[in-house]
Amino acid sequence: MSITGTLIVQMIVFAILVWFTMKFVWPPITAALDERAQKIAEGLSAADRAKADLAKANKRVEEQLMSARDDAAKRLADAERLAQSMVEEAKGRASEEGAKIIAAAKAEAEQEMVKAREALRDQVAVLAVKGAEQILKREVNATVHAELLGRLKAGL
Repeated sequence: MSITGTLIVQMIVFAILVWFTMKFVWPPITAALDERAQKIAEGLSAADRAKADLAKANKRVEEQLMSARDDAAKRLADAERLAQSMVEEAKGRASEEGAKIIAAAKAEAEQEMVKAREALRDQVAVLAVKGAEQILKREVNATVHAELLGRLKAGL
């Protein structure tokens, strides 16, 4: 065979190989590549959706944390106000109780002072009577001179 015949046979074999490859080999390869490209695209879109979902979830978590912090701050402020009002109320009650105790002590002291004055007046009256007895050198009858002793008490 000549070089031309060999070249023609090789061209025919090459054409059959190209046709065979295009008909039987190439379609499954392109289908597999297309399927793989589609899976990759789906995976990328799923990753993008997951990132978006993660961002939304992070935003919700941050909002809930802010809400929880605000709620805790409000509760703490309410507790502080309640404690302050309780302290003020206790101070008021203690002040009232102290005023009552002081008033009672003053009243009791006043009563004791009145009793002491009465006792002192009685003692002065007895001393005055004894002094008068000594001066007059005779006994003074207290029942007879009750009016005199009453005026003497009142005068002291």
